[in-house]
Amino acid sequence: MTAQAHGHSAEMERVYVWDLVVRVSHWTIMLTMILLVITGLYIGNPFLIPSGPPDDMSVMGTMRVVHFYAAIVFTLAVAVRIGWMFVGSYYARWQQFVPMSPRRRRDVFGMLKFYSFFSSDPPLNVGHNPLAGMTYLAVFALYVIMIITGFALYSVNATGYMAMWEFLLPLLGGAQMARWIHHIAMWFLVGFVAHHIWSAMLVSRIEGMGLIDSLFSGYKWLPKGWRDRDK
Repeated sequence: MTAQAHGHSAEMERVYVWDLVVRVSHWTIMLTMILLVITGLYIGNPFLIPSGPPDDMSVMGTMRVVHFYAAIVFTLAVAVRIGWMFVGSYYARWQQFVPMSPRRRRDVFGMLKFYSFFSSDPPLNVGHNPLAGMTYLAVFALYVIMIITGFALYSVNATGYMAMWEFLLPLLGGAQMARWIHHIAMWFLVGFVAHHIWSAMLVSRIEGMGLIDSLFSGYKWLPKGWRDRDK
């Protein structure tokens, strides 16, 4: 197949980049984040007041239940993805997030030039570009902060094994500080998601390698022989 890659006609080959664990964890995290943001905003500022006597299936009760179970799925997906960084396929590993090689360190500045409009083409990378990889490290740190503060807040009114997380509250400065951290971290993640969608669409259009499609199929179209140069 001949296609356009970085503005040049090139022989392309279909390469399997994103394995099933990467794709499933990616979409699970995204979908649960949507539920967590919607229910979390309502829990913090309830705007629906149902008529009639309160019952166990009140709006707030439903929101809290959905938030809690979405948080459990989110936590499991994050834990799986972090573990997969160490035992997964090549493009799933932590080296994709930390620019270890000289070429990937140069590509950090190449991507900065691209996003700053000083360059019309981004550096070609098979997996994550190194700037995105470094950003994802910060994002996973925010995930962990959300999980820790979330479980700490849930422990305030919890019983049984969930109450054990109450020991985190003094470490976080109390329930109010934990709630503030949880809320601010959420807005950072909302901002990241907005930029992530925009940058993925932009890079997919410029590179012409099927980046968006690869998030579903796992496959990208790459110049022949490039995957060997990228390792």
